[in-house]
Amino acid sequence: MIPKKLNLLLVGLVMAGCSSTQYLKTDDGVVVNINSSGTNDVKKVRVQVLRDELVHISATPQNEFPKDSSLIIVPGIKTTPFTVKDVADSVMVSTSRLRVMISRKDGGVNFKDKNGKVILAEKQGGGKTFTPIEVEGTNGYSVRQIFNSPADEAFHGLGQHQADEFNYKGKSEELFQYNTKVSVPFIVSNKNYGVLWDSYSLSRFGDSRPYKQLNTLFKLYDKKGNAGSLTGTYISNVKDVKNIERKEESIFFEDIKSIKNLPQNFPLKNANVTYEGEIEAPESGDYKFTLYYAGYVKVFLDNKLVVAERWRTAWNPNSYKFSLPLQAGKRVPLRIEWRPDGGTSYCGLRALAPQPVDEKNNQVWWSEMSKKLDYYFVYGDNADEVIKGYRTLTGKSQVMPKWAMGYWQSRERYKTQDEIVGNLKEFRKRKFPIDNIVLDWNYWEEDAWGSHEFDAKRFPDPKGMVDDIHALNAKMMISVWPKFYKTTEHFKEFDTKGWMYQQAIKDNVRDWVGPGYVGSFYDAYSGGARKLFWKQIYDNLYPLGIDAWWMDASEPNVLDCTDMEYRKALCGPTALGSSTEFFNTYALMNAEAIYNGQRSVEPNKRVFLLTRSGFAGLQRYSTATWSGDIATRWEDMKAQISAGLNFAVSGIPYWTMDIGGFCVEDRYVSGQQAYDKDGKENSDYKEWRELNTRWFQFGAFAPLYRAHGQFPYREPWNIAPDTHPAYKSILYYTNLRYRLMPYIYTMAGMTYFNNYTIMRPLFMDFAADSKTENISDQFMFGPAFMVCPVYSYEARKRNVYFPAGSNWFDFYTGKYISGGQQLSVDAPYEHIPLFIREGAIIPVGPEMQYSNEKPADKIVLYVYKGKDGSFTLYEDEDNNYNYETGKYSNIAFTYNNANNTLTIGERKGEFTGMIKNRTFTIVTVSKDKPKAFTYDAEGQTVNYNGQKQTITLK
Repeated sequence: MIPKKLNLLLVGLVMAGCSSTQYLKTDDGVVVNINSSGTNDVKKVRVQVLRDELVHISATPQNEFPKDSSLIIVPGIKTTPFTVKDVADSVMVSTSRLRVMISRKDGGVNFKDKNGKVILAEKQGGGKTFTPIEVEGTNGYSVRQIFNSPADEAFHGLGQHQADEFNYKGKSEELFQYNTKVSVPFIVSNKNYGVLWDSYSLSRFGDSRPYKQLNTLFKLYDKKGNAGSLTGTYISNVKDVKNIERKEESIFFEDIKSIKNLPQNFPLKNANVTYEGEIEAPESGDYKFTLYYAGYVKVFLDNKLVVAERWRTAWNPNSYKFSLPLQAGKRVPLRIEWRPDGGTSYCGLRALAPQPVDEKNNQVWWSEMSKKLDYYFVYGDNADEVIKGYRTLTGKSQVMPKWAMGYWQSRERYKTQDEIVGNLKEFRKRKFPIDNIVLDWNYWEEDAWGSHEFDAKRFPDPKGMVDDIHALNAKMMISVWPKFYKTTEHFKEFDTKGWMYQQAIKDNVRDWVGPGYVGSFYDAYSGGARKLFWKQIYDNLYPLGIDAWWMDASEPNVLDCTDMEYRKALCGPTALGSSTEFFNTYALMNAEAIYNGQRSVEPNKRVFLLTRSGFAGLQRYSTATWSGDIATRWEDMKAQISAGLNFAVSGIPYWTMDIGGFCVEDRYVSGQQAYDKDGKENSDYKEWRELNTRWFQFGAFAPLYRAHGQFPYREPWNIAPDTHPAYKSILYYTNLRYRLMPYIYTMAGMTYFNNYTIMRPLFMDFAADSKTENISDQFMFGPAFMVCPVYSYEARKRNVYFPAGSNWFDFYTGKYISGGQQLSVDAPYEHIPLFIREGAIIPVGPEMQYSNEKPADKIVLYVYKGKDGSFTLYEDEDNNYNYETGKYSNIAFTYNNANNTLTIGERKGEFTGMIKNRTFTIVTVSKDKPKAFTYDAEGQTVNYNGQKQTITLK
């Protein structure tokens, strides 16, 4: 008698017997063997079915798959029923929603819906490339996967980047972690699918090639027409310093190594530097350029201004991308005007030749080092379903504590105990709402980074400080770095167990504090190191009652502005392998340390983490990300809109930014008086105040509302006096944020229960309107609000597109606006353009100074007529995990436009402290009866005790 398992295997082999290629059905899918000729050609393709709409694809050029596990995929995902059968020259794996076709000839994979329509297809021939790589004695592959992409496809996601790009179709992005850059290898297509690329190394999307030096792509000519180089001219503003003119074979001064090629002993700060000449392309086509800059820079190409003036602080450069079609053999003028803004500064321009045909306009993924090629295909009927699939794979987003939805005040930095408590008292004195205040870095003694001990001279009573903050009905977040000076006991604890990265110690790398101190980062890839990291926090900081943890520099940023190879050396080798292989996931491991640590000692207190970096899966650790040390420029404010939207589409719902920008131009800190002797506002102060006003207006509708930055201070009264329109506007939107707390906290609940996304690109809700795919400067804040930030100085109007599929109401007037059109709308200083979707239902709570000051027993319920609508109010105990065991409530509101009725559903669920009886005041807005949004509007009053009732609206 043949054993059952062997019998199944023989049946599988017979099924494939008509082909020279065989496949094996497994418990969760199928492995297809490919007859390949080349050593590095694909030999096996594995399909694993995780859900009807979730499929894992792996491929290897080896005879067996390596035994490894994913850092980003949660364990225990149960497989769903599927079938396997031969179809022509392919093997077909079918679920109730998908048909996955694997070519037995070349291993190419096609994804089809249940009706046989292609959703996504790997490029003809499979599109897979494996290039062997060996690092530190470990073998792996640089892998590439190409998918076909139709001309009308759009891609969003990839994390948060700063080049103000939104739709990545036809574009490229290098995926690594750095200050202001957070890479998440997940995209959502407008074809209703997503791809989660499971590699932790340096990766690229859209173009597998690295940018190259100008002289490797072009013939260069100096400003006199001589071949071989551009002309660099360095003009100093320092007396008696001789100007320099020299040949430049490339413009590459992008890190602490390459800037040594700048003129030595030449004072760069505020010098005028020009690189000019001509470039000649060897072939016709579209050339992509990446500009790397610190200081002020402009770029002219072909006598056109292709990069208007941009600025970044000297120590934290930024990248900006642009492209231009060039003709073979045609010399094109190039001119870079650079004014460095520090003694050390950075500038670079690199380029890519026209993309090869096999990659151009397709979906391309490349990673430097992986054991195998790995990705997950996620299918859905819309973007929300695709993001739901991503979270099924990588973990649910936790419900953040309610207080985290309020206003956060931070600065770099409160230097004393009196400063932080005194500023919080000023908020309370002014009746300016606030929930959280933040203590940034350097609260320790200067030479004791990583000690977790306060400098007693500046912080004589840390426990008393936290108690004072709590007594003022606020929470406190503190900065906790993975960095340790080698002289600290905490460093030694890690070091004795081999859990400290050693390169910075060996090289005697000194930081920027005082005389410079030597230290390094702990290895977060070690489970034991993560537990020790939490233990040190638990022993020293947790007893103080601190509420939230700010995990700065979690890229990890051991040293600013290093070249990529040295960065890898500084943060490796890791406990899991080389930093080349595990380059992008440090922040994920670091977040796990505190999340699991806190839940191990106080399992029912909600964790809140804020990290400067992130990766796929970060949301499962109750972690938010902010966009790093961005600049205080209008173009940087605008870039945060697209950055935040793409981060949201990447599946991580909680994102924030430094309102006002972190790094400040000198003109804002020059010490000038705000007003002249005639009472006229200084021009720089005037712009600074308007910039902050516009940024606060935008920030009030981000998932988390938080101001932070270098001097000038960001407390509202330090931006402008309370009589100034800037102060009044900031106060208005902060009050509005708190009045909308029932709406906002409901969205926090929806992120967990419905896998919802709070900050929503327009295409998520208006996918049928193709114009929304490229709108990067408007967004939905939940289901009701369309937010249209103003990001130009002295702009008092802006163009707004009103998506088709809905009509709209002006928030401030109630004016009705038809969808499917673009209009120029008013944008007065005090107000951001804000519109409400037809059919929206918005609960408005009481005026509050902090998030739980008053119960929401009286709610004003705005109903915007014209279309059926619904909203389900979510409530729980605000700051624990009892919602995980069902202790929460939902109250559903349903508006029937035809019948003009509002149904308040029976309350579902209960929890300790739940409001059992409340009053709803229903305010209606319609095309015929426009009404401005006000807090004290009159309407129909309904007493509610949890029982269903239907109200005919007046």
